Parts: sequence; structure tokens; C-alpha cells
Amino acid sequence: MPIITPSCLALGVLFPQITGHFLPFVTILFAFMTFQGSLGSDFRQVARVFRHPLPMIVILLLLHVWIPCLARFIGGVAFGFDKSLVAGIVLEYVVPTGIVSFMWVSIYRGNGALTLSTILIDTVLAPIFVPVSLQILLGTSVQINAVDMMKDMAFMVAVPAVLGMAVNHLSHGRANTTVKPALAPFSKLALILVVSGNSSRVAPFIRHLTPTLVGVALLILCIAASGYLWGWLAAKLLHQPRETLISMTYNSGMRNISAGAVLAGAYFPAEVMFPVMIGTLFQQVLASLYGLLIKKKFGEAVEDADKNRQASA
Repeated sequence: MPIITPSCLALGVLFPQITGHFLPFVTILFAFMTFQGSLGSDFRQVARVFRHPLPMIVILLLLHVWIPCLARFIGGVAFGFDKSLVAGIVLEYVVPTGIVSFMWVSIYRGNGALTLSTILIDTVLAPIFVPVSLQILLGTSVQINAVDMMKDMAFMVAVPAVLGMAVNHLSHGRANTTVKPALAPFSKLALILVVSGNSSRVAPFIRHLTPTLVGVALLILCIAASGYLWGWLAAKLLHQPRETLISMTYNSGMRNISAGAVLAGAYFPAEVMFPVMIGTLFQQVLASLYGLLIKKKFGEAVEDADKNRQASA
């Protein structure tokens, strides 16, 4: 992932006349990606997490209150002269947590049930969270069609997520072991098409970088890095176990940037796309770096968890 997503961004920037043809299909492709990713979940996992919901509530507050407000404040102070750039910075940090966070949590033996439940709840609530957050944080400075945005978010994430869970539940988990792996190559292809297609819209800005755009990229990098840190600190303050700390770190730091890019392309001027898409350069690399920190601090515990899992298998 640290290689694939930046490569797709480069592909879209270098060959926008080709990758731009994917734009009409990004919404359908993204819905398919959400469905495939949700086939590994079921309603019982969500029910278990709801018995002890504090970590998930804290993650959602970080994702949709603290970090977006921080992005709006810093973005407004630094780039208040350009409403489109501020809108892009805010949009980057109001979209749901990234589905790929489950991959990183699995690698470092975090709390998989918490991560899956947070992804699913956040995804299902995205049609409400995203338009309302944008309306509150941006106000009248940017015109937003909240109703249409809710419909698109429901089509892209909420409905496919619930459908994927339902299929897995009704199949008694067989969808997770058979259908999901079978669809995985097509989901990866869809990711390539979505990222490269959306990247075609930022090609003019990246090819003609200005000091302002470089400043925006650095701001996105700093806020993205802080997202993981806020999750880590919150888990420490709540005295959560290692598994939960890992999940809170990745769920708080990772964003569904592809969803943000689709919304930017549908509802905002082209300039809004730059802050959103530039995040693809940083997110997976930052996830890798935080993984090194986790391994350094919890290395033995992670290895023991891995051995125990292999022994039980």
C-alpha cells in the first residue's frame, strides 16, 4: 500500500488524458470496494464492541470533532485567503476512517473486533457525519448540496457495507472465506482506477506547484501524522490494553481518502481535490512508520500474540 497508492497518484498526474476516462465510474467502483471489504464482518462483532463502547466513541470523537476542528482552524489561519484550499483540507479530515486500517491492525495484532466495528459504524453513519460536518465547519463559505451528498455517501459506503455484513452473516461466515478472497483482485483493481482517475483532476496543480500548494501538502502531512498520535495518546490516557491502543492509533490516523476524492470531484471546484489527493502520498507511509514504533515498544508482545494465534490454528 505505501507503493500502490502514490504510484496511482503519479499515474493520474502523468497521464490524465487516459486516467480521466475512469472518472464517471468511480462511484460504482468505490461501492464495490466497500462491499468487498465488508464481507469480512458481521453484526455479532459490532454487538460485542457495543458492550464496551468507550474506545469506539473516543475514536469517532477524534475522527469527526477534534481533528476536523483542528484542520479547520489551522487551515483557516494559514490559507484563509483561498476558500477552496480550506474546503479541501477540511474534507480530507471529515471522511470516515480508512478501511485499510484493518490490514495494519491485523499485522500488529491489534483489536480486530474494535477496528471492524469502528469502520462499519463510521461508514454507515458517513452520509450524516460528512455533510453535517462540512456544513458546520465551512458554513456558507462553500456551497454544499447536503442532500445529494448524503445520497452519494449512502450509495458508496453505507448500503454496500450493510449488504456485505448481511451476506457474510447469512452465509455463516463463508462469504469471508470464499467470496471476499475471490473478489479481492477486482477490489485492488478498482482502487487503482479510483485513485488514478481522481488524480487526473489534480494533474494541473501538481505539475505547476506553487509555494502555497507546497505549504498545503506540508500541513496535510502534519495533521495526518498527528491523527495517529491522538489515537495513541487517547488510548494511553484511558489505560487501554496494547491491542486496543493499536486499533485506536490506526483508526484515528487513517482516512478513506478515496471517498473524499469522489466527493471532491462531484461537489467542489477542482482546486479542492489537491489537499484531498495529496494525502495519498503520506497515509500509508505514516502507517508504516507508526508500525515501527509499535514494534519497538510492543515487539515481544506482538510476537507472542502471533505465536499464540499460530498455535491455536
